[in-house]
Amino acid sequence: MVPRMECPRTRLLLRTRFSGALGVALFLLLVSPAAAQKHRDKNNAPAPDSEQSLAPLPDNAAVDQTISEMLGAWQVGDIDRLHKTYADDVVVVSGAWEPPIIGWDNFLRAYQQQRARMQTVRMDRQNTYVKVDGNVAWANYQWDFEATVDGQPTAARGHTSLVLEKREGRWVIVHNHTSLVAQSPAIAAPANSPPPESKPPGS
Repeated sequence: MVPRMECPRTRLLLRTRFSGALGVALFLLLVSPAAAQKHRDKNNAPAPDSEQSLAPLPDNAAVDQTISEMLGAWQVGDIDRLHKTYADDVVVVSGAWEPPIIGWDNFLRAYQQQRARMQTVRMDRQNTYVKVDGNVAWANYQWDFEATVDGQPTAARGHTSLVLEKREGRWVIVHNHTSLVAQSPAIAAPANSPPPESKPPGS
């Protein structure tokens, strides 16, 4: 049998088609999660199961993503999304002199009371450190908070330490400890988040 000969032009055409298909596949792989996120936001519906077919993130990246999701939901007041990042038995220690908040339901009540007092919320995270050991992880980061609280501009800075567990394949926060950095009296100090008696990230 005589081997089939391909002319250079045919090889170039095949290579171009393969490169184009590969480029489209990579583009869809990168864009699909964002598109699904926009769709979920728009319709307030859960993400399609097809997202689960994507390769899972490494644990360090998955923990970092959980923190981002928590802070994003915390800022905009999305309770359903916020709950996905917290365990039902979470313990939250705020930056205020108050007992720890134990359990999602108690945390939710405190959060809603606090969030109702705030407008134009902005929370920036920096200097994040994540350590994973099996199904347990801990993370530390600094945060910078600004908002209008009770009609007044408010700002605060602090540190948060989180303990997370991997439960049913998903990282959730089981302990949140927030500390405020002492600042001049002109800057309000939120409890574990904003308002004078409120609290910062995730608290």
